[in-house]
Amino acid sequence: MNEARRGPLAGVQVLELGSLVAGPYATSLMALLGATVIKVEPPGEGDPLRNWRHRLDGTSLWWLMQSRNKRSVTIDLKVPEGQALARRLAERCQVLVENFKPGTLEGWGLGWEVLHAANPKLVMVRVSGFGQTGPYREKPGFGSIAEAMGGLRQLTGYPDQPPVRTGISIGDSIAALYATIGALSALREVEVAGGEGQVVDVALTEAVFSLLESTLPEFDLFGVIRERTGATLPGIAVSNTYRSSDGSYLVIAGNGDSIFRRLMNMVGRPDLADDPDLRTNAGRVKRDAEIDDVLNAWASGLTVDEALRRLDEAKVPASKIYDISDIAADPQFLDRGMVSEFPLGDRTLKVPGIVPRLSATPGAIEWLGPALGEHNREVLEGLLGLAPDEIDRLVAAGVV
Repeated sequence: MNEARRGPLAGVQVLELGSLVAGPYATSLMALLGATVIKVEPPGEGDPLRNWRHRLDGTSLWWLMQSRNKRSVTIDLKVPEGQALARRLAERCQVLVENFKPGTLEGWGLGWEVLHAANPKLVMVRVSGFGQTGPYREKPGFGSIAEAMGGLRQLTGYPDQPPVRTGISIGDSIAALYATIGALSALREVEVAGGEGQVVDVALTEAVFSLLESTLPEFDLFGVIRERTGATLPGIAVSNTYRSSDGSYLVIAGNGDSIFRRLMNMVGRPDLADDPDLRTNAGRVKRDAEIDDVLNAWASGLTVDEALRRLDEAKVPASKIYDISDIAADPQFLDRGMVSEFPLGDRTLKVPGIVPRLSATPGAIEWLGPALGEHNREVLEGLLGLAPDEIDRLVAAGVV
């Protein structure tokens, strides 16, 4: 296989088993940073993500974006010959990422003990709804369930309305970030400390729960159960959302003491800027409704552009609430390459840029999500050394 790859993870070979979001998003991050990611998909079917949401010529745009730089190989993991191929691939990789229900790989002869024995340096990242142990281990779990059980949904929305979702697969994405951190941490243990490979166990529920700030100690010591608060940030003032005269919404974060004074002077309320009771956050929180009334009245008399111009001049952190059209046209995103155009047939496709940005060894987008089985021969012949006629036989038998 062609190993002339760029990025800080160049030379790292990753085997991806699984589908949809949590595991594959983790390998997507690795692929963009230079890792060689071999994605195994069922023959004839592929990852269901190929058909999700809006499609171009039968292929999901989500797929094209999330599977950038990956190599697609079709292998039927439910048959012995397919399982043998997967084991051989795992022997030649440094990292394996899977997001099947716990026990699935063991049933296919691809469990940790088997793969570790064959490749002691292998790092195996296992992403699941509830983790590899515990009473809920075998329950099916998706990102939406993790958001509910992990406490995020309870805190999202307005107090007088049912909990809502965030609009993206945030539970899966959070788990994917932890999976990536875990993979790189375990890989460092192997490469720097000379240790053996290990299992990185990521539960979606735990990944979501881990972001709940101080909610657990607050409950433990004071019995406080944090609730939904809509657009406000409880205990912090000023931090809220206000509507402009042209119907846009803007977020104003005037919670620093000096920022608050500049904000009040800018909106024509020097009395509040100089009020000794409002000099600290604790005092402002007690009168946050009064302050919000002032800012609501101010914002409602201006267009969002004019409001933001004045806030910028006063050096008050603020932003319009963007939709994707705003992001696609914003000069800051454009200047930093976060809206990247990539060739797609006779046109181009806008896709997100790469995060994080590394100054010396940045990642790169080399290709969009591949066709199903596009890299079968490159991987099976180039990495495993299979002869062309043997690959033909496996294709005819439906194994690949």
